[in-house]
Amino acid sequence: MRYLPNTPQNQRAMLDAIGVRSVEDLLVKIPAKARLSRPLALPPALAESDLVRHLRGLAARNADADSFTCFLGAGAYDHYVPSPISHLVLRGEFLTAYTPYQPEASQGTLRTIYEYQTMIAELTGMDVANASIYDGGSSLAEAVLMAHAVNGRGEIALTGAVNPLYRRVVETYVDGPGLRLREVPAPAGVTDLDAARRVVGGKTAALVVQSPNFYGCLEDVTAAAEIAHAAGALLIVVSDPVNLGVLEAPGRQGADVVVGEGQGLGVPLGFGGPYLGVFAAKQDFVRRLPGRLVGATVDLDGARGFALTLQTREQHIRRAKATSNICTNVALCALMATIYLAILGKQGLVRVGELSTAKAHYAARRLAEVPGVTLRFPQPFFKEFTLKLPKSPERVAARLARQNILAGLPLKGLDRKHADCLLVAVTEKRTKDEIDAFADALGKAVA
Repeated sequence: MRYLPNTPQNQRAMLDAIGVRSVEDLLVKIPAKARLSRPLALPPALAESDLVRHLRGLAARNADADSFTCFLGAGAYDHYVPSPISHLVLRGEFLTAYTPYQPEASQGTLRTIYEYQTMIAELTGMDVANASIYDGGSSLAEAVLMAHAVNGRGEIALTGAVNPLYRRVVETYVDGPGLRLREVPAPAGVTDLDAARRVVGGKTAALVVQSPNFYGCLEDVTAAAEIAHAAGALLIVVSDPVNLGVLEAPGRQGADVVVGEGQGLGVPLGFGGPYLGVFAAKQDFVRRLPGRLVGATVDLDGARGFALTLQTREQHIRRAKATSNICTNVALCALMATIYLAILGKQGLVRVGELSTAKAHYAARRLAEVPGVTLRFPQPFFKEFTLKLPKSPERVAARLARQNILAGLPLKGLDRKHADCLLVAVTEKRTKDEIDAFADALGKAVA
């Protein structure tokens, strides 16, 4: 009864209170053909020690970044997570907190969100940031809807170098309001700016670029901003905030909205999450921001305090005026990011970026020395790059996984135009020995 405290006696009492004889009587409205007519094929219950042993055995079958050398990226990166983060976020007042609707009881949570917003705004070069969204893909989709709400236009131009998974989320979001997506090609690994000038026009609500983009290449954000603004459209930039310790902030390059995945800011890798959607914008759009925004104020005694300043969602205001149905923010992951940035500080974040880019360029040189392996795009990159392989990237990655190397992401499943390519990411955690071992193993795998 440790895991299922709902005892037969409790069930009988509840059924008697409802006035039925059995659980089956509660299911009479469900057609018989849609109901399972036999008991579930479940094995007998295990003792706790046996259950723990069984679960550990299942977990050991997973390839994880702690026991494997990880060169995977594409939006989730194996950056170092400082040990104080887990100790602090597991404090009861943070771990069990839900939503800070009562500011008098939630000053700690509200303050950490306020600090998070301040740090993200500074990193991105924007005026204001919200309290976070679910992940990078939903942040981009919300930004697209916001751009449509700002200028009323019905077309969104996305470059072909935006993360394909993010594009899928955007496609789902825009289906309801009926927005049209138009692609700007990126045949050389970066946005074709001449094509962008032809695509972006009077019907365009926003131009979306990612830098560094999905292939790892750096985009000309300033030129993209000029193209978007000349047509009266907004520029939405997808950016990894970890990189912004070194790279120029998109806000200072002309971006109107900056979104991205903040997982690298102290959030451990997981099976798809929970992750951290970053969303920042110009002050002009503060009342169009999705989700919630924490602001600083003073109480009746003049003491500084914090409160939810804006909650422009349909649960709080008239539905017709709601900017989004995003219900909440990923407060625990945002707290991890806040602690991460506070621990590293400005110099530490710069150092993470410097190490990542230096090691990535060393890895690119070593891997490109393997016969038959080449860099797919001759473009500047930061910590991620695309390799063209002479053999199937899926088979190569599977072979290296058996040597405890997560070699990178084969692109065939996301981008069939580059079915012979492998996307490789290198963070500050990778060592010279690990990179050299990767190059040696790759050489044998493609020989």
